[in-house]
Amino acid sequence: MQTSALPDLAHTDAKPVHWLATATAMAAVVAAAGLLQPDAATATASASEHRVTQQHGGAPAAEAPDPAGVTYPLDCGAAGRTVAESATGDLDGDGGPETVAVVRCAAGSGTPPSGIYVVTQGNGAAPRVVATLVDPAQKLSVTDFTVRDGTVSATLLGYSSAAVPRCCPDELESAAWQWKGNAFVKTTAPAGSASRNA
Repeated sequence: MQTSALPDLAHTDAKPVHWLATATAMAAVVAAAGLLQPDAATATASASEHRVTQQHGGAPAAEAPDPAGVTYPLDCGAAGRTVAESATGDLDGDGGPETVAVVRCAAGSGTPPSGIYVVTQGNGAAPRVVATLVDPAQKLSVTDFTVRDGTVSATLLGYSSAAVPRCCPDELESAAWQWKGNAFVKTTAPAGSASRNA
């Protein structure tokens, strides 16, 4: 048997005290790393909040209400309702977003009339309809729907008489709504013929 030219490595035979010292040192390193991490995360969050405040001029932006979870004043019987389109924006200048939804009955065919509703949501409250811009009882269809710079815009398609087939509206109106004082004020362009302007 050959003897090793290296010195005796007796210290490689670890004792429980050695492992305890190693574990204590590792725990100290992990604890120090944990203490440093929240400061960096807080700094990042503060910078992010500052950017949001600078963009919107107030507290961080609230989330817009979800139009799917709202009860609309629209009786569709067993057919149910469908949100055809929706868009968000700060309509009243309070810094919180509202959602505007185009809603109609979920008919299997044809062109059911649509309604345009403004939905808002207070802190911790359920979303709710606060304004009806177009009532489905008006028997209008909605196209070219947008929300931009606090203004809701849409093209409204309607019928000149009950004799006009419901598939084929023959009148159109360009409408826009803006919050003024304590209500939405509607402005319109001159009504025209849908077939002439299509």
